[in-house]
Amino acid sequence: MAKTAKLYIAGAFPRSESGRSYVVNAANGRLLANVAAASRKDVREAVVAARAAQARWAAATAYNRGQVLYRIAEMLEDRAPTFTAAVADAEGCDDADARARVGATIDRLVWYAGWADKIAQIVGGANPVAGPFFNFSLPEPTGVVGVLAPQNSSLLGLVSVVAPVITTGNAAVVVASEARPLPAVAFAEVLATADLPGGVVNILTGRTAELAPVLAAHRDVEALDCAGAGPELSATLEEAAADNVKRVLAAPGEEEEWSASPSVQRMLAFVETKTVWHPLGI
Repeated sequence: MAKTAKLYIAGAFPRSESGRSYVVNAANGRLLANVAAASRKDVREAVVAARAAQARWAAATAYNRGQVLYRIAEMLEDRAPTFTAAVADAEGCDDADARARVGATIDRLVWYAGWADKIAQIVGGANPVAGPFFNFSLPEPTGVVGVLAPQNSSLLGLVSVVAPVITTGNAAVVVASEARPLPAVAFAEVLATADLPGGVVNILTGRTAELAPVLAAHRDVEALDCAGAGPELSATLEEAAADNVKRVLAAPGEEEEWSASPSVQRMLAFVETKTVWHPLGI
């Protein structure tokens, strides 16, 4: 019998409180596993875990956050054959393509790791003011971010939306690709054995249309990335998020090519700018 993959919340692997699961098949129709179908309560538990972990993660030095991301990349590279097989099954590609996508995922993690202690120099700085003051602008993490992982890219797309969120000190509640969740489950196992504090990333499997509105309406979630929502669901989520003044990164108008070179924009989408005034001579 195929195993039932669990959720990843607060650094542990609980079953869904609902007891529900659903069947995941390979691209060729072969049965792969049963996967936990998260409930609204599971979303709330994940948000609680993310909130508890976020302040400590944000307080870590940028250098330390970068080193943790490097460590995740190293561990993913150590398990590259496992991820290659998972991606090939999920996305229906051949082994060569799957290896390339896993390699690109590792490179993506290293790219964001390198930005952890540099992003402040890009968006922060000393501002010229007329008066006896210093004026500094500094980036700060938004807080807890709900992330809807892409449906079409089970690993590279997942990492492409999670890495920029945590690089800048946010915590994430991630809804994995509904039809292709197993690479995300394997990635959760990497996170659990890396140096990432439990709760910084929480990964839920289940029905995106069921879980996403809970994240959008949750008042302890400060931002939402709708990458995996699709334009129609994204519009609904933006309406729900507006009620609690949540920052929303809308779904792309068409299918995004996750193999394209990344930019700093996904990091900047989930940081706030704090301006500090300080009088001269004190």
